[in-house]
Amino acid sequence: MPGTRVCMQRDGFIRELTHLAPPELADAEDAGRIGLIIEGRTEVGTICTALDVTPRVVARTIEAGAGMLVVHHTPLWEPVTSLTGPLGSLLAPLLANRVNVYVMHTNFDRAPRGINDALAELLGLRNTEAMKMGLIGDCSLDLGELARRLGGPVRVWGSIPNLSRLAVVGGSGFDPDQILEAAYRGADAFLSAEMKHHVALSTPIPCIEATHYALEAPGMRRIASQMGWQFIDDPPEVRNVA
Repeated sequence: MPGTRVCMQRDGFIRELTHLAPPELADAEDAGRIGLIIEGRTEVGTICTALDVTPRVVARTIEAGAGMLVVHHTPLWEPVTSLTGPLGSLLAPLLANRVNVYVMHTNFDRAPRGINDALAELLGLRNTEAMKMGLIGDCSLDLGELARRLGGPVRVWGSIPNLSRLAVVGGSGFDPDQILEAAYRGADAFLSAEMKHHVALSTPIPCIEATHYALEAPGMRRIASQMGWQFIDDPPEVRNVA
């Protein structure tokens, strides 16, 4: 049954996770925000994974009887002085059921078999090369097929007469320096999420904007499949209104 595994010690499982996504690969801003952020039971059996800790993810994790929830985004980004309101309601079931929560963020973005590798694989990129963050590779997809594989519409900033080499950065990656790096490496376009207006005005190559979730959930889904974990899908509701 997917998501079920022989009971093992939490510390041994955490060593496995640090091998998959070494903490030293993370950005400095992730210090104290990755790894085991909620300590629960010392033995874990069923492992659940998701992109975010959301009410639906928490409910499904509890229903599965999981001892560990592995996520990409921490629910505790800001310092916490009280567990009240929405945050308290979100975390209370995890604490009550002694569920461990482990975060792999920018360290998993850069890790082999991580977020950006999974995105490149989903899009069929070939001859990939690592960038400071993300990957660049040969692409044979048109924009329609790219959007279909991502599972939703994309927004294109600029004209793309030819898409033979694509740079991808999972998550919010429209950083001017990263786009310049991609242009220098010969990318025809740059795929990421959450474009800012001033960046779009000055980008040296066309940019393709998808949702944060569409770009990063495939990495969590793939590792769940590879490791025998239970992936909990919880995409945001996005509607195009004319």
